[in-house]
Amino acid sequence: MRLRGKVAVVTGGGTGIGRAVAELFAAEGAEVVVSGRRKGPLDETVAAIADRGGTAVAVPCDATDAADVEQLAEEALRAFGQIDILVTSAGAVVNRNSVADCTDADFTATLDVNLRGSFLCSRQMVPELRRTRGNIVHIASVFALVGMPGSAAYTAAKGALVSMARATAVDLGPDGIRVNAVCPAYVETDLNREMLDSLRREGGFGAVLGRLPLGHLGEPVDIAQAVLYLASPQARWVTGVALPVDGGMSAGRV
Repeated sequence: MRLRGKVAVVTGGGTGIGRAVAELFAAEGAEVVVSGRRKGPLDETVAAIADRGGTAVAVPCDATDAADVEQLAEEALRAFGQIDILVTSAGAVVNRNSVADCTDADFTATLDVNLRGSFLCSRQMVPELRRTRGNIVHIASVFALVGMPGSAAYTAAKGALVSMARATAVDLGPDGIRVNAVCPAYVETDLNREMLDSLRREGGFGAVLGRLPLGHLGEPVDIAQAVLYLASPQARWVTGVALPVDGGMSAGRV
């Protein structure tokens, strides 16, 4: 029960990594505000948490909309009275193009959902996190650390998210707020399932596994466990870190 007495806001909490984080946090004693654009998946996450004896509420929110984010913070405080942890897991792959083929609109949309949303949520939650001496964990990507073919906008957004996490850690450290990022590699979630299925059909899946020294994809819970560590008191002297949870991909195998 490493998070007993804590309140966590998890964006993108209806599916994939965000859902795994929300469920694990609740199992560790946190009260969880599960946020995302679609109410249906949020309600499913909350129901799953309740079935296991946990406490959670669903708050639909578009993390790229400042008014929505303000409402998210208000609903979290109304429900639980405090905010101790922010996990920004909302994200999307808008396209899979090189810089030469990426449109202005796709580039802007990719930065909006993968970077600006985390910025807006962080800015909104900081006053309350100062009061609770809380922390932020961003879900970035291993492709913030190594190149990925055909994903110029996505890697730019996730790279900027890691840089923002480091800068925010420096800015907010004197307030007792820790800020870290987790950098997953290939995890089979709704976000990339279509791409992975396509690689399986077309024979390219083996090349993906070949980039992972451990030889297999990660699962959402693998990422959630790393997020739990960074959000917990066990990481009380850890801030400004971009932690790869990537099956060894960033160790250098290509």
